[in-house]
Amino acid sequence: MNTPLVLIAALALSVSSLAAARLPAAGAAAAATPPPAPAATSTPCPAFLDRDFRKLHSSATVNLCKAHAGKPLLIVNTASHCGYTPQFKSLQALHDKYGKRGLVVVGFPSNDFRQEADAQAETAEVCYVNYGVTFTMVEPGAVTGRDANPVFAELARQSREPRWNFNKYLVTADGKVAAYFGSGVAPDSAQFTQAVENLLR
Repeated sequence: MNTPLVLIAALALSVSSLAAARLPAAGAAAAATPPPAPAATSTPCPAFLDRDFRKLHSSATVNLCKAHAGKPLLIVNTASHCGYTPQFKSLQALHDKYGKRGLVVVGFPSNDFRQEADAQAETAEVCYVNYGVTFTMVEPGAVTGRDANPVFAELARQSREPRWNFNKYLVTADGKVAAYFGSGVAPDSAQFTQAVENLLR
């Protein structure tokens, strides 16, 4: 046997073993390094909501993007002297129940169907006093036709324009109409409640 060659081979094996012992396994290194945290993202607010609306019977304004960015909306065209006006009560109940989960209710009074009060003071009394409304109400304006405000113009483009008072639009945080309901679907009905639950998932 060639003794020098045996010694050289043995020495090389020792050096290789020592280096392997000092280097961490690939799996161990991966386990020790946590994956990077996902970058924080925010839902962009659609342009049709990024507008200032004067609040009902008030000099204050509200910008739906600035006030409620990243939250789903329930948008309703309302009237003070309509057979469906009592729906204010169940709309307020929705606000109370689902507001803590992010749902924002916004009422848009309109005289397009000739059932809104002539004075904002009366509209405010119907909403705030008679039905105890605390969700956002804006000043009366058009919700149909060429004069429709930008919110209802876009809602009509995506789904349909209101055919009567108290049409309801459930809108995602990024401005997509998730569901539309006509006047006859009560806000406290099982059908509507399920749609709200679906929106908030």
